[in-house]
Amino acid sequence: MSPVNYVYLAAVLFTIGAAGVLIRRNAIVVFMCIELMLNAANLTLVAFSRIHGNLDGQIMAFFVMVVAAAEVVVGLAIIVMMYRSRHSASVDDASLMKL
Repeated sequence: MSPVNYVYLAAVLFTIGAAGVLIRRNAIVVFMCIELMLNAANLTLVAFSRIHGNLDGQIMAFFVMVVAAAEVVVGLAIIVMMYRSRHSASVDDASLMKL
């Protein structure tokens, strides 16, 4: 399988993630779509790393995964806090959390 096919797959995954962020209103679904977009970027980094024959893209993908893991912790804490106070995980209700 050619590395170019992985780039095409990453473009499709990124498009699905972007559509999910723009269309959906549930915070957890939006959060999962952002993670899908980050995974598509990682797939692109690894594919180009393989095309060029070095490990730079794979190292960058590893750091993106570390940042995504930290994002999951903070994001899920915010979503749980929002659900406890409003009993809803809708993105529209997030603006009501302002002080």
